[in-house]
Amino acid sequence: MRRPWIVGVSGASGTPYAASVLCALLDAGEPVDLVVSRAARLTLLDETGRPFRDAHWKDDLAAWLGGRDGAPRDISGDDVTYWPAGDLAAGPSSGSYPARGMVVVPASTAACAGIAIGLSKDLLQRSCEVNLKEHRPVVVVPRETPVTRSHLEHLIALHDAGAVVLPASPGFYTAGAKASAAQLVDFVAGKVLDAIGVPHTLFTRWNGQLGGGR
Repeated sequence: MRRPWIVGVSGASGTPYAASVLCALLDAGEPVDLVVSRAARLTLLDETGRPFRDAHWKDDLAAWLGGRDGAPRDISGDDVTYWPAGDLAAGPSSGSYPARGMVVVPASTAACAGIAIGLSKDLLQRSCEVNLKEHRPVVVVPRETPVTRSHLEHLIALHDAGAVVLPASPGFYTAGAKASAAQLVDFVAGKVLDAIGVPHTLFTRWNGQLGGGR
């Protein structure tokens, strides 16, 4: 039985984090179900110049996940399914849908609030709520800074509901002070994969020696 990881992309700035997580999951041979919110489409267009359209999602996803040389990623061999955010009858909206868990990356304050209070405004929020109630692994990657008291309260509610709250806070010990943006993005993505138990090589792990990660 196919049991995918659901990846929800909300409208917070930080779409490179989502791209790195998606590529790493697909590189590991993991099946993925993708949900991109309406706000995330605008952020993706702003940060990458690329659209994300329901009718052309395969081409748009391939372009988004393409290599640093600008060539699209070949997703023909990847096990990835796309669900429109407005489709509240989609598979991931039900607890009987056989998902392994969910990652929301990046997670906007609005998405965190909606999930925390069970708003189910769209498929992203509903899917995350479903995975929480089914006690499956859920990782939420907030990127907002600084944070308000209400946002902290929503993050605490998500933690108490069983989610891993994993802020997009990259460490520098694996690449040093001259780390590239891509290395910092991959560090956060690697921590996400650690949280859900998927092997990766996105960063060099701490080995107990200063500079050992470099």
